[in-house]
Amino acid sequence: MAYQRGFTRAQMAMQADKGLAQARLRSQVLRKGLRGALVRPVQQQRRGFYNHKVNNPKAQTSTPQAAALDMAQLQAWGQELGFSQIGVAGVDLGSAEPGLLAWLQAGFHGSMDYMQHHGLKRARPAELIPGTVRVITARMDYLPRGTAPDWQSIEVNRLQSPATGTVALYARGRDYHKVLRSRLQSLAERLAVHLGPLGHRVFTDSAPVLEAELATRSGLGWRGKHTLVLHREAGSLFFLGEIFVDVALPPTPPVEPHCGTCSACIDVCPTQAIVAPYQLDARRCISYLTIEHAGSIDEQLRPLMGNRIYGCDDCQSVCPWNKYARTSRLPDFDERAGLNGQSLASLLAWSEAEFLQRTEGSAIRRIGHVRWLRNVAVAAGNALRTMDASAAVLRRALEAHLGHNSAIVREHVQWALMQGAVVPGAVSTA
Repeated sequence: MAYQRGFTRAQMAMQADKGLAQARLRSQVLRKGLRGALVRPVQQQRRGFYNHKVNNPKAQTSTPQAAALDMAQLQAWGQELGFSQIGVAGVDLGSAEPGLLAWLQAGFHGSMDYMQHHGLKRARPAELIPGTVRVITARMDYLPRGTAPDWQSIEVNRLQSPATGTVALYARGRDYHKVLRSRLQSLAERLAVHLGPLGHRVFTDSAPVLEAELATRSGLGWRGKHTLVLHREAGSLFFLGEIFVDVALPPTPPVEPHCGTCSACIDVCPTQAIVAPYQLDARRCISYLTIEHAGSIDEQLRPLMGNRIYGCDDCQSVCPWNKYARTSRLPDFDERAGLNGQSLASLLAWSEAEFLQRTEGSAIRRIGHVRWLRNVAVAAGNALRTMDASAAVLRRALEAHLGHNSAIVREHVQWALMQGAVVPGAVSTA
C-alpha cells in the first residue's frame, strides 16, 4: 500500500499515532467549549469545527494541503479502517430537489415525518450544516464473513420455511451505526492530521442526508432501479456514511449506470413497493413496515410479508450484480446466533427482557419488543394458513399474547389466529 511523500509503513504509523493523539486532544478541548463560543489560538481559527455544532460558518474553501491530497492516500486510510471505498462529492444537489419534493408530496415517506422536517435542506448540505463545501462518502461491505457463494439462492429458499423468521442480512450482526460512526470519526481525525484543524460532522443514516445521491455523485456506484446504490464489483450489500467537511477536497467522478433493461428487483418485490424504476413507495416496503412503521400494519399487506420479521432482502437477492457482493473484512457483521431462522413460536416466547438481552448491540433492538411481537405475529399468521395439525405449538405461542398490554400486539395476534381459523380469545386444547 503506497503512502504519500514516500513514507514507509512504519514511518507513517509513527506520524499518524502522534498526529491522532494531538487531534484527539484538540477535539477534547474544543468539545468543552461547545455550549459557548469556541476559543482557539489564532493560528487554528482558519476553519470552524462543527462535529457537533457550527460556530463559524465561514469555511475555508481551498487550501494547498487539500489541493495536494492524493485520493489514493485517502482510500488507503479508509481501507485501514474497514471501508471498501471512499469518495468526495460537491454540495450542489439542486438537480435532486424536484425528485425529493415529488416523493414527499406523493406521501411515499409514510409515517417517517422526519423525512420532511428539514425540507430541502436534505438536498442542500451547505444549509443543513453551514460551512460545508464537500462531503466525504464511504461505503462498507456487510455480507457476513463465511457467507456461502450461493447465498442468494439460500436467502430465497429461507422464504419457503414459513414457520421460521427471516431477518435481513444487514441486521444479523452488530448495529452498523455504531461500527461506521466511530470509524468515520477516526478517518476525519486522520485527515485533520494531514490538513490541519478540520471542521467536520459525521453521519451514518442519522440525519436528513441524501446518502444515495451523494454516494452516486462521488462514484461509489450508481442508483439501481430499487433505489439502492450498486457497484459493479460489490453489488449493493454495503452501508453508506458521510463526513461533511469545510475544506474543498478534490471531488471524485461518478460512474455510469449498468442496470440496463433488467427489472428483476421490481418484479420480485412481494408488495410491489417499487412503483416504477427508481421510485419506492415506503408505505408498501416490508423494510419500512417491519422497522420504521410503529402502528398497525395494513391487513392487505400482511399476507404478502411472509416470514420476513425484520427487513427484506428480496430485491437484493435477485439482483444479478449481487453475485459480486463482497463479504465484510470485519467480524462486527458476522451473523449472531439466535436471530435468524428461528422458529416463530420460540421468538414469540421472548419476554421483553430476553428481547433486549438477545438484541443488545444489534440494530433490531431499536424497534422495541412491541414491534417485534407485531412482526412475528404477522409471520405466524401467514404460517398458520399453510400448516395442519402441527400448528398447535404456534397457536399456543400466539394465544399467550392475547392479553398483552399493547393493543397493537393484541390486534395482530388476533388476526394471526384467524388465519388458522381459530376464534380469537379461544384457548386451544391441542
